[in-house]
Amino acid sequence: MPEGHSVHRIARQFGANFVGRTAAVTSPQGRFEVGAAELDGREVTSSEAIGKHLLLGFDGTARTPERVLHVHLGIYGAWDFAGAISVDPTILASRAAFGAARMGQTGMRGAGTDGENEESIASIGAPRLARLRAGEHESLGEPVEFPPEPVGQVRVRILTETAVADLRGPTVCEVLDQTQVRALAERLGPDPEAPTESRAKAEARFVERASRSNQSIGQLLMDQSVVAGIGNVYRAELLFRARVDPHRPGSRLTSDELRGLWRDWVKLLRIGVETGQMLTIDGLRGAKRAAALANRADRHWVYKREGLPCRRCGTPIALETMQGRKLYWCPGCQL
Repeated sequence: MPEGHSVHRIARQFGANFVGRTAAVTSPQGRFEVGAAELDGREVTSSEAIGKHLLLGFDGTARTPERVLHVHLGIYGAWDFAGAISVDPTILASRAAFGAARMGQTGMRGAGTDGENEESIASIGAPRLARLRAGEHESLGEPVEFPPEPVGQVRVRILTETAVADLRGPTVCEVLDQTQVRALAERLGPDPEAPTESRAKAEARFVERASRSNQSIGQLLMDQSVVAGIGNVYRAELLFRARVDPHRPGSRLTSDELRGLWRDWVKLLRIGVETGQMLTIDGLRGAKRAAALANRADRHWVYKREGLPCRRCGTPIALETMQGRKLYWCPGCQL
């Protein structure tokens, strides 16, 4: 499932290429015809993300759009972009600081089947292989005309004079009003990249919600009402970096430990947004950093390394199931 950094990148891409433009909104698949008709012909006025939720505003103002397209990609969802797609300038300005690879090229082919090309601006969301397994189909030919014909099960198409975005396979796709948007934001936990509150308030809200729970911290980090945007990869890596046992109840962590987890999440999320990669090993230089940016196997401490020796202590990385999701951790470093 795409984690929070991917959804923020999608929001920035819509902000750079669609906000301020009138859009034709259709549902080539036919499953969103009523919602598309509500949005068709309106101006895109805002683009924001809270955790794994994308909120595209139409008409009204950036602060109070009249209608909001709410999308949760789930496991198989993704946005494909074509036309005159440019990178958000705030991403370009900071990429050099992270030593990131060059952004992907515009097109409709999308990410590679193994999900390694996460920095693509052509397709953001679920890895292509997962989407094909879910029943999506695509042509291998590159589009030669604009706009390209919809390929596969396109739930929503958003088209301007210069750019097009196609949504496939989302878990949630609906039109909300402002009251419903506020209710959604109140249900979700804090997100350090969301514009809804200050970083200090968000941190305090996370610490308060986690510290009062007797659930394990491994469960709490995946609870979107406690903190929004963290998925399986970031959960495993954050806990390893903090040397925290994933089974410890939130109420048994100190305030300093919880603040440390939050601040590390702020750091890793920002790196993910700017580079397009869930890069969780610090201090990589030269060939090691290039390898990490190119290959997921070289960019994580414990995720998907079950049975392999811990990069720090040599203990075999453990794999177990926690609330139906795979949990990777080191019994040597995290006990």
